[in-house]
Amino acid sequence: MRLLALLTTTSALVAPPRLQLTRPARIPPAQMTPELQTALTLNTGLATMGTLAGQKQLTPTGLVHAWALGVILWSSFVGWRGYSLCVLYLVVGSAATKIKQKQKEAQGIAEGRGGARGPENVWGSATTAALCALYGFRKPSLRPLLAVAYVSSLATKLSDTLASEVGKAYGKTCYLSTTLKRVPPGTEGAVSLEGTLAGFGGSVVAASYAVAVGLTPRQAMAPVIIAAFVATTWESGLGAGAQGKGKWLTNEVINFLNTLIGAGVGAALSVRLFNLY
Repeated sequence: MRLLALLTTTSALVAPPRLQLTRPARIPPAQMTPELQTALTLNTGLATMGTLAGQKQLTPTGLVHAWALGVILWSSFVGWRGYSLCVLYLVVGSAATKIKQKQKEAQGIAEGRGGARGPENVWGSATTAALCALYGFRKPSLRPLLAVAYVSSLATKLSDTLASEVGKAYGKTCYLSTTLKRVPPGTEGAVSLEGTLAGFGGSVVAASYAVAVGLTPRQAMAPVIIAAFVATTWESGLGAGAQGKGKWLTNEVINFLNTLIGAGVGAALSVRLFNLY
């Protein structure tokens, strides 16, 4: 009993352990990097000037989404080089939609809204490119390969746009890509010699520009051009056989899948066949 009393007394004299309360880890705020600051300033300025000048390439909401895309691209590893390549696609693609526009409108095969791009057009064409640019933040070691995928996606879209618009304007003999049956110009999935050559030229222009500004090495030109041809050929087949048969399979979804295939093929060719990375 004496021992129990002694232990009780001793424990009463010992101070209880103090609980160490730790503050929750604070997440650092997003940093305003020089690249991001430049991207915000530049794109805001261009959007403002375009609005004041009454630009017709983009709808008002399309301009807002193009602003967001521009901020993503300029502030990422592709920088001004990748940004300017995307602008090149927009300028050339918009010009292509104006080729014999009255003739296309009379035939009912012209782009809607006079060719002005809306949000669905912006992201249908450039979501893959934006994903490549964003993934470069997470995997810096993959940036050289992501650059090839980025260029391949935009080369694919430029090739697709030129093939479609030139084919509708100048295609003398058009065939359905799945059956080789002769069809009128503007038919979904139709291909023509004139359009195919224009599409090939578009991919060469995009690949060459990327090399000229230092976005990709010269050895990447062949993978990019091949990837664009493979992807646009696949897109013609899908357009002929599946587009419009499901509510979700819209033209914009097919454009996204088209650029995704182009990016994947370009990257795969760079690694497997050309041993670039």
